[in-house]
Amino acid sequence: MQRFLNILLIGLAALTLNGCGGEGGGNAGSGAGSGRTQYVNLGTAPTGGAFAPVGNAIASVLNENKGENKWKVGAKGTKGSQENIRMLDKGELSLGMSNSAISYYAGKGESGWDKPYNVRAVVTLAPNVGIFVSKKGSGIKSLADLAEKRICVGPGGAGFEMFLGPLMTAHGVEYTADNENFSAINANYSDSVSQLADGNADAAFIGGAIPTPALTQACSTMDIQFIPYDEATRTQLIKDYPYYSPIQVPSDKYTDLEEDFQAMNVGSMQLISHADVDEELIYQMTKTIWENREEIAKQHPAAKAINEKNAARFTGTEFHPGAIRFYKEIEIWPESAAVEDAATEEATPAETPAEAETSE
Repeated sequence: MQRFLNILLIGLAALTLNGCGGEGGGNAGSGAGSGRTQYVNLGTAPTGGAFAPVGNAIASVLNENKGENKWKVGAKGTKGSQENIRMLDKGELSLGMSNSAISYYAGKGESGWDKPYNVRAVVTLAPNVGIFVSKKGSGIKSLADLAEKRICVGPGGAGFEMFLGPLMTAHGVEYTADNENFSAINANYSDSVSQLADGNADAAFIGGAIPTPALTQACSTMDIQFIPYDEATRTQLIKDYPYYSPIQVPSDKYTDLEEDFQAMNVGSMQLISHADVDEELIYQMTKTIWENREEIAKQHPAAKAINEKNAARFTGTEFHPGAIRFYKEIEIWPESAAVEDAATEEATPAETPAEAETSE
């Protein structure tokens, strides 16, 4: 009911501004070809991560290449994935940036979500390559060795526990709300490197692009050890959770990496919507994003992941019907189990964002 009221109020405001006979409309819209201007809010995240510049780039390109579509897209700074999902539910946004693991649990109403949220994927963007590191000589040789250690696990309130929880627990380091198995330190990636250097943390999780700036910094200021995933556990996690996928990090990406490293995509960056947003609007926006993906990539390299292999890749959240219609039209829609097999095999700068940290 609140979502409906919000959409109604936005629509009434637009009609008031434009006149009853002019253009106007709410966020959900009534079809991209209607005579009224459609005001579309796109939720991003705070500055410092990739969500804000990628969301801004998408909004800018949608406005500059709308053709006969009558929309006006505004990028809105938010706290990130979790707030974007809640704002979509209330009708305050039509599009939002999110981490696919967080979207997955929101859709199921699990891992701290108060109910199932009716979110839908529009475009799967760049992978979030997750790596645990420690100083050489720390004695930490596996993820299981992180038990009872001090670990940097990302910014507080960002929702990282949704993808780190299953991962760490499967490796024998139980990550729960009570969290008695290790000492969790909330810090962004740059601060995590500082905590590691100062000896305030024994290990740190760093996710994002290859090469991730914070991890490059760590390798240049201290001797770093990349903590390996247990291969059997990694394989099982990829089978059990649709938002995980395998990533190989080439040895030449970091000075302290002696051989190719078998990492994980722990939750792709994605553009999402609500199931109630107009199908024709999402179809036209998906089409516009696809046809102008090179222009978006000029503004941020994450858009290089908008490609035949990745854009329609399933990560645990059902796609919006408008997006599905377009992907089927251009024949990149993966049928049945094939959605599970489209994982990126090697992380390269061309396929990952400048930094995919979800600083919410």
